Amino acid sequence: MTATADTALRVDTETRTQGADIDQRVLRRRLGPGRRIRFAFWIGPLVLLAIWAAGSKAGVISPQILTAPWDVATTFKTQWTEHDLLGDIVASLKRAVVGLALGVLAGTVLALVSGLSRAGESLVDGPIQIKRSIPTLALIPLFIAWFGIGQEMKIVTIALISMIPIYVNTHNGLRGIDGKYAELAETIGLRRSEFVRGVVLPGALPGFLLGLRFAVTSALLGLVVVEQYNATSGVGHMMTLAENYGQTDVIVVGLVIYGLFGFLADGAVRLVGRKVLGWQRTLEG
Repeated sequence: MTATADTALRVDTETRTQGADIDQRVLRRRLGPGRRIRFAFWIGPLVLLAIWAAGSKAGVISPQILTAPWDVATTFKTQWTEHDLLGDIVASLKRAVVGLALGVLAGTVLALVSGLSRAGESLVDGPIQIKRSIPTLALIPLFIAWFGIGQEMKIVTIALISMIPIYVNTHNGLRGIDGKYAELAETIGLRRSEFVRGVVLPGALPGFLLGLRFAVTSALLGLVVVEQYNATSGVGHMMTLAENYGQTDVIVVGLVIYGLFGFLADGAVRLVGRKVLGWQRTLEG
């Protein structure tokens, strides 16, 4: 009789828990943004493309202002088959990926040093805030004097410009952990290393991922600029040559490629965020 009662109690508890979870999901849908739309990531860009095509077809958008999308597609094919567009894309991706990787690594390490230690913060945070007030692109003449106008200057610029958002958002995430978790950890006797590893670092992960989204955009901004300096390959080099010869369609091809770089990279970061932050109960879920 006791076993039957225990089983009934356990089933009732599980049912109540499941019911509470369902109620919370329904509540979040009702008060939040609503159900997730399939392929929503692509709807906005496709609508923008449709407006561009319709405007070009109707003559509202002049070819001298913005090349029609079908002409851009034709130019893309020409650049691909006759001007080594693939090589330019690969060269730009290499610069962006290496610079972004170095910036993410540096920003993360500095954020951990500063966010987990008052002594580290006193050494690191001040110089980083000074750097934030100085536009990285304004430092390019100095980088040219230090590293020359080759690949090193370009990668250092991209790394530095992408380091700042990683540092700021990760540091904010580390310091933004609710103090009640520290009180709970003290109550159950967690050591500081266990508290940092089990609570602080996972709690700072959303800030890091947000910083990574900004870092990707910043890296592309740096890439656009540095490829104007003595580059012999890359999408920016292609656009510089097109500017010299007045080839607006080639310039638009370059802009579309840069846009796709950023759009796909941001989508990848958001996808990773949904996977690794599945434990969070948010309106996004």
